Amino acid sequence: MTQLARTLRVTDYFTLGWGTMVGVGWLVVMDDWLSRGGPLGAVLGFAIGGALLLPIGYVYGQLVMAIPDAAGEIAYTAKVFPQFVSFATGWMMVLAYFIVCPWEAVAVGRIASYIFPVLDSLEIYRVAGKPVYLPHLIIGLGLTALLTVLNYRGIRLSATFQNWSAFATLVLFAVFVSFGAGHGSARNFSPLFGGNGVLVSIFLVMQIVPYFMTGFESVAKAAEEASPGFRARGFFKAIIMAIVVGILFYTVVIAAVAYAAPWETLTSEKFMTAVAFEHAVGSRWIVNLILAAALLSLFKVFNGNFVAASRLVFALGRRGLVDSRLATVHPVNHTPSTAVIWVGLATAASMFLGQAILVPVSEVGSVASAVGWTAACSAHYAMRPARHQRMVAALGVFLGLMMILMKIIPALPGHFSGYEWLALAIWSAVGLGLNWRGKAVSLQKVA
Repeated sequence: MTQLARTLRVTDYFTLGWGTMVGVGWLVVMDDWLSRGGPLGAVLGFAIGGALLLPIGYVYGQLVMAIPDAAGEIAYTAKVFPQFVSFATGWMMVLAYFIVCPWEAVAVGRIASYIFPVLDSLEIYRVAGKPVYLPHLIIGLGLTALLTVLNYRGIRLSATFQNWSAFATLVLFAVFVSFGAGHGSARNFSPLFGGNGVLVSIFLVMQIVPYFMTGFESVAKAAEEASPGFRARGFFKAIIMAIVVGILFYTVVIAAVAYAAPWETLTSEKFMTAVAFEHAVGSRWIVNLILAAALLSLFKVFNGNFVAASRLVFALGRRGLVDSRLATVHPVNHTPSTAVIWVGLATAASMFLGQAILVPVSEVGSVASAVGWTAACSAHYAMRPARHQRMVAALGVFLGLMMILMKIIPALPGHFSGYEWLALAIWSAVGLGLNWRGKAVSLQKVA
């Protein structure tokens, strides 16, 4: 069987983990974050929620060092649980990664239209009251096609693209935050919390942290593509670094936006982050800088989630949990070519739902990620590692369950709406259908 290419280094794994985690939420839905928690509530929500992911990141680091398999959670749970648990976990993690791809494909049109307002024209239909414009669709479909081709051609090409876009984003971020900090005021932070009180404000932000910090565990999905001589400890380092840098990025950008301008007066703006800095500096150039950083960040998070989703689909096919043809490896490029094509096609189809999917997707993605994290920590605990590792795994299980419960218990603020339950039900039904078909095809081959 043709093997996946082995070319990745520690830097590649860091930019994959951090790049898959941090997209353009800090530009596109900053108004939602600050409306939920206020400046201090949002900062604390991301800081606490991110810190709670460190035990889970530790568990993933241990698992990927012991089991460097593209299947990730599928492989970990298969060691100790029945096959259906393994499939269900993998299918939920496919959702966690895949759902980001159309999100970014839609977001690129919104960002481009802020630079060129003429793109907000030629409305062709509406979804949930939100217009879908033809130019937005063309731009999103073009980016989807580009990344599909990039990943079809080879992981080295994809990793180089990821490295450049990740580090360029960090440089531009440092520049615009530094300039904004010199023109803002601490008075702009008031009020510090949202209108629901201190604890609820923090809680409402913590609910969406799993979605916006999903990605550190994508390192595991490319574990089979490490370069010869790669030391397994590098996986662990890349995961922890991705989480820490992710926490710092989110908390700093939220604080910087609130410092730059009175946040309550800007929550109705299309791109609150850009508008806040424009108010502070009094010039359009900083907006262009922020939009450039956002576009680079969008490219890398789209690419990183595309890599992770395609590897999981490939792994499901290789294990016979879905149609085994999805496990095809290109004989020249050494990429999971069929899985890459299917992720690209599914992304293109999903983006026709338009910008109505942006905030609801955050909610569903949070739960999908938490399910995968809980299952991985449970598997690690069941493997009976050293005592201190079992304690961290148990903590990871507890935290993962709390993340799930705070979104599905009706009594808690910010719980799932009917639309979000419907989306989960549809995804589950599709998964069951593919699983049944995959097993049927496998039985026919055996016969």
